[in-house]
Amino acid sequence: MKIVLAEKVSPATLAVFASEAGWQVVTHDQIKNGLAAELADADALVVRSAVQVDNALLQAAPKLRVIGRAGVGVDNIDADAATRRGIVVMNTPGANAVAVAELTIGLMLALARHLPKADSGMHSGKWEKKSLQGSELRGKHLGILGLGRVGLEVARRAKTFGMEVSGHDPFVSPIVARENGVRLCSVEELFAGSDYLTLHVGLTPQTAGIVNAQNLASMKKGIRIVNCARGELVADEALVEALRSGQVAGAALDVFSHEPLKDSPYFPMENVILTPHIAGSTAEAQEAVGVQIAMQVKEYLKFGVVQNAVNMPSLSHEEYEELAPYITMAERLGAFLSPLTEGNLESILISYSGRLSQSKTELVRNSAIMGVLGHSEHVNRINALSAAEERGIRVREEKKEAVSGGAGSVLKLTLHTGAGERVASATVLHGHSPRLLRVDGIDIEAPLHGTLLFIRNRDVPGVIGRIGTILGEHRINIANFALGRKVQGKEANALAVVQIDGQVTRAVLSALEGVEAITQVRLIDLTESLPKAAPVQ
Repeated sequence: MKIVLAEKVSPATLAVFASEAGWQVVTHDQIKNGLAAELADADALVVRSAVQVDNALLQAAPKLRVIGRAGVGVDNIDADAATRRGIVVMNTPGANAVAVAELTIGLMLALARHLPKADSGMHSGKWEKKSLQGSELRGKHLGILGLGRVGLEVARRAKTFGMEVSGHDPFVSPIVARENGVRLCSVEELFAGSDYLTLHVGLTPQTAGIVNAQNLASMKKGIRIVNCARGELVADEALVEALRSGQVAGAALDVFSHEPLKDSPYFPMENVILTPHIAGSTAEAQEAVGVQIAMQVKEYLKFGVVQNAVNMPSLSHEEYEELAPYITMAERLGAFLSPLTEGNLESILISYSGRLSQSKTELVRNSAIMGVLGHSEHVNRINALSAAEERGIRVREEKKEAVSGGAGSVLKLTLHTGAGERVASATVLHGHSPRLLRVDGIDIEAPLHGTLLFIRNRDVPGVIGRIGTILGEHRINIANFALGRKVQGKEANALAVVQIDGQVTRAVLSALEGVEAITQVRLIDLTESLPKAAPVQ
């Protein structure tokens, strides 16, 4: 075996490969004639973030079987090109979870005890004990938005400080939450009841700007907020105003909408702690990342064990070409149905009909799960099933050859929570166009791409006109308007899926929600060809 380590790694990382007899290991400083030449007979390539692994480089690596990324993001790797060549691409999600959790707790302590002010005062020769009286974490209520690896690590540590911990994450089962001492609650309850709020979710249309003026006003006066996730989760102007008014007693921010942060209203504010995106930057985390990817690559080369792959299981080129549209459709169907589901997810049922039921459906299954869990950190097509199981979510599949209607293959997705279940089905038309077919027993044909508004309403006159008027008043163009209805006795309920051009603001959603007959409005963003979960660092 030949392994090329294209970037600098730790001695411990190197030792993982060096322990294998007969394996040739080429380090970054031993590459003399260029990386492409070195990859001509290589079995594995390990990179961090600097080396660009594009299609041209892969063409020079005919024997390459696996690419290991020592880190989370794989933007520097052409995963699609690797997939087409049968190369597994692996990353190391969660290796820095402890580092991020520890900084989160550290920032909470710094806010509680005014540590930055105390330190700067002492360095200025001041002894200001009276103005630095702080508070304890013990007995305080910590709200955690997002209970992935980092969120749960924070919860465990907060419990040792004697904090009461509540959390919101629809993709974590009550069992997992209970085992970690977390009381699950709604977002509204989380905001209203927390003394400290820490953010650990990815960036989606639902989470963007979730710390906004309206939500800040609903929080306890004197709340302290920590963000080590994504800068875009916070509406900066609203937070600045809340900090000035005293509604928010303090904030600690490690991430920002635009980095590096060069000009900010936070700079002069004494009740804000700012750090330059260092949550995952510890020697231990970097060491763990390197050793973890080395172990994953070694296990794959020796035993064929795939861990934390970001592309797909092994398929022939012909199989991949046939399944590709359904992979996309499954992910979009999951991303579509997930925001419509209330309560904590307990199980996922994936049903295949027609020709699709006779195919290798592991990748389609994982893509559907990935769409459902799209806002959680580090969920991809290979680890989606294990990510669901880790969250206590049961996944079942069923297949039947017969299919009703004119579609050749239909995928039906059922999401079950304690509050009930949501069901939707879709197909692929013309070989490439994902199409919604049915939602909660109501036939409604709509495109599964672009920006969608999902609207439930009582089937009474005037609703469609009001929707069109509101969108028109906000200069939002309607690209497609699909309707469906279901009559039960004297009652009739209707659905609309509206594909739109342009950006939907909170004002638009509020206006739609204000229509008396409308019972639910959801904004669903399927503008990317393959929706991805944003990594939390």
